[in-house]
Amino acid sequence: MNFKIVSDSSSNIFTWDKVPYASVPLKILSTEKEYVDNASLDVKGMVEDLKTVKGATKTSCPGTGDWLDAFEGADCIFAITLTSNLSGCYNSACTARDIYLEEHPEAKVYVVDSYSTGGEMHLIIEKLTELILSGKSFEEIVEEVEKYKDTTHLLFCLQSLTNLARNGRVSPAVATIAGVLGIRVVGSATEGVLDPTDKVRGEKRALATLFTNMKKHGYNGGKVRINHCFNTESANILKEAVLAEFPSADVEIIPCTALCSFYAEAGGLIIGYEGNNKH
Repeated sequence: MNFKIVSDSSSNIFTWDKVPYASVPLKILSTEKEYVDNASLDVKGMVEDLKTVKGATKTSCPGTGDWLDAFEGADCIFAITLTSNLSGCYNSACTARDIYLEEHPEAKVYVVDSYSTGGEMHLIIEKLTELILSGKSFEEIVEEVEKYKDTTHLLFCLQSLTNLARNGRVSPAVATIAGVLGIRVVGSATEGVLDPTDKVRGEKRALATLFTNMKKHGYNGGKVRINHCFNTESANILKEAVLAEFPSADVEIIPCTALCSFYAEAGGLIIGYEGNNKH
């Protein structure tokens, strides 16, 4: 079997050398410019541009053709998408799956709705890779990755929620709190929807709250994938806190690409980690 993993760019992974892989870009659209979330984009320049843009900004999911192009050359495909509760990525990938199977009846395609983004998608990609390399069948991988999804979680810590509010992802009332007098908003992805849970003054307290919330959801030394939007200092502080309590933990820090940077904004953190079963 010729396996391939395809992910939209909200996973923050453009290249993956362990198995055949392709990234399908989302886009960020302002009144002045279109930003394509790929490896050639100047993400810092985009973030700076958007601070001064007048008018609406929005995101655009990959089209069916983008997914079809990424599927080519494989007969066992796993496509991982940004949560279907906030984006049309999942529906677009499902349409591409149906077309691809009509054109390649011998192929198998499974679309994984991450109900998340960023670091949690990263963990799902790692799990798929592990299962593929272990020699599991397509059907066995589908079953096991769906079970694994129930043990992964996402937290975020944001200094600004301006773009989330503009796009209807959080309420304007919540957004006005972030950034006022050093307030940080900490929250989780609940059933694929962003759920602000804590309003904390100062970065130090926010990071402590993040780690406390991780442990509340069953974190006990498993994998942690920390995405940051130009905030390596806080990402490293959180990593050190995890390793101080769980010295053998597998913790990685990965910069946000364009889509996650657009929503996290400068200073934001998005954390995927393994914990208790969600149900």
